[in-house]
Amino acid sequence: MEIVLTIAGSDPSGGAGIQQDLKTITALGCYGATVITSITSQNTQGVQGSMPVPPDVVVSQLRAVLSDLEPTVIKIGMLPDRAVAEAVVDTLETYQRSQHLVEMTDHAEGTGSVGVPIIYDPVMVSTSGYPLMQSETIDYIAQRLFPLCTLITPNLPETDRLLEQIGIPPTPRDILRAGKGLSQFYGTAFLLKGGHADSSQMTDFLFETNGTVSPFTTERIVTGNLHGTGCTLSSAIAAHLAQGASLAEAVRKGKEYVTTAIRRSVDSRIGHGNGPLI
Repeated sequence: MEIVLTIAGSDPSGGAGIQQDLKTITALGCYGATVITSITSQNTQGVQGSMPVPPDVVVSQLRAVLSDLEPTVIKIGMLPDRAVAEAVVDTLETYQRSQHLVEMTDHAEGTGSVGVPIIYDPVMVSTSGYPLMQSETIDYIAQRLFPLCTLITPNLPETDRLLEQIGIPPTPRDILRAGKGLSQFYGTAFLLKGGHADSSQMTDFLFETNGTVSPFTTERIVTGNLHGTGCTLSSAIAAHLAQGASLAEAVRKGKEYVTTAIRRSVDSRIGHGNGPLI
């Protein structure tokens, strides 16, 4: 069985973060391992607070997993502050070197990843608007973590923030320019979520480092139960990638999984706010 390691925050309500990652990874037939970076107090009505896990504890968790298990893919979610981000980056760089996987690879899917594929969902702000990452952390991650990644999956507000990093004015309507600019600048693939939406369809775009642009269009489902969709999508992509799919195929299958979960969750009544996917 393929192993997917998720490095993320904990959601006690079970709809996002580590808990949702594990559900998704398991449902798709992989074995999930976890490293918790932050303990949040949240539910379907929003995030009430969060506490970063001490960096040395994050490192200890990572070393415990990586010294025993052999993850096929690593998914990263919430990195609450620079100290935790540094702990994750330094440990992963050491792990890649120990596996003799430092040299940049050029896969058929054109990702430009290093070693074990890393899928990063840049959790900067919660759906309810709660800030989950400081500016200095974003700056550090862009410089140090992005080069290690196979795929980065920002939503539109996160895309705008990343465009500021490279001096491109945020232009949500020009998603092709944004995606190509980010992919070329950072040398990794980007999946820009939520672009070109109208009343009936939504299109996400995958930008690979070889210049390939792949659109993924799905139906737009009107529902108030969308808690944890980003976590679900990135974990689903990681699981499919671990099972041998190309990057584009993993994204397509991941999108299908999330769409099915959203459709199934439309009439669910879990909590009193933005309900989770089931």
